[in-house]
Amino acid sequence: MEKAYKLLAQQENISNGAAKKLIDNGLVFVGNKKVLIARADMHPNTAFKVEHIGHIKVLFEDDKIIAVNKPPSVVSENLEKLFDAKLLHRLDKDTSGVLILVKDEEFRLKAIEEFRKYRVYKEYEAIVSGHLYEETKIDLPISTEKGHKAKSKIEKHGQTAVTEIEPIAVAGKKTHIKVVIHTGRTHQIRVHLAHLLHPIIGDTLYGGKHGKRMMLHAKRIRIFDYNIVAPVPTDFKHLMGAD
Repeated sequence: MEKAYKLLAQQENISNGAAKKLIDNGLVFVGNKKVLIARADMHPNTAFKVEHIGHIKVLFEDDKIIAVNKPPSVVSENLEKLFDAKLLHRLDKDTSGVLILVKDEEFRLKAIEEFRKYRVYKEYEAIVSGHLYEETKIDLPISTEKGHKAKSKIEKHGQTAVTEIEPIAVAGKKTHIKVVIHTGRTHQIRVHLAHLLHPIIGDTLYGGKHGKRMMLHAKRIRIFDYNIVAPVPTDFKHLMGAD
C-alpha cells in the first residue's frame, strides 16, 4: 500500500505537493468516487482520474463587482487573488454557480448589511434522492460545529434557518428542485434537505448518494439593482435523463 498523493504524483508526473493540493481541492477520483484523504493508503495499481478546472466565466462586471460562475471543486477564497477582489459571500467548495466579488470597499460594507438583514434573494437548484411533489417550507434552526470540516445539524437552540423548496421535475428515483433560502447558515440547504430524507445527490456528508459532484447550483442572486444568473449546468440535465 502507498499514500494516495504519492501514487497520484507518480501517475501525473507532478510533485507530491501538487498532488496533495489536487486531492485537497476535491479534483481527484477513483471511478466515480472522490478521493477525500491525501494520505489514505491505496493499492499501487489504483488508477486516478483528475478533473481539471476550466476557464471561470465572468457573468457580470462593473466598477463595483465581479460576478462569476464558480465551478464545483473550486474553493471560493482562491478566487480573490485570481480576480483581485474580495468575496462578498461564499459557496461551499462543491457548489457551483453565482459568486460575487467586490472591488469597492464602501459598496462591500453596504452589501454585507443587505445580507445581514436578509434582503438578498438567493435561488438555487439541486437534484435530490427520492420524489418531491409539493412545495415545502422548512423553518428549523441550525447549529454548526466548526473544525477541520464544518458540519451543521438541526438543533432547537440553533440559529434561525428558513428554506423554501419547489419541485421542477421527477425522473427515476430523483427530483430536480428549486430552492430559495431566506437565511444563510452553513450547509443550510444540505441539512434541511437531509432532514426531509431527500439528501442532495453527491452530498455524502449528509447522507447523499455518491456522485461525480454535489448536485447543488447557486442559480440567481438579487441584491440592490443587480440580478445575476448562472445557467444551470449541463450535468443536471444529463443526470435527470440518466434513468
